Amino acid sequence: MISQELLDILVCPVCKGDLKYEKEPERLICAACQLAYPVKEDIPIMLVDEAEKLEGPPDHKSGA
Repeated sequence: MISQELLDILVCPVCKGDLKYEKEPERLICAACQLAYPVKEDIPIMLVDEAEKLEGPPDHKSGA
């Protein structure tokens, strides 16, 4: 798990916006860019080339 101190200072490398930590699967989400940055062995991989593009509008909840 990523320390709270690190989470407090990390920002999206594209837009410099806030990131949301997801535990399962472990990743950091930028809602503005719709990108998910993976976390491997408690190390966030903050490379745009490694990020997963998310589908749908920001904060989309299916079945709503």
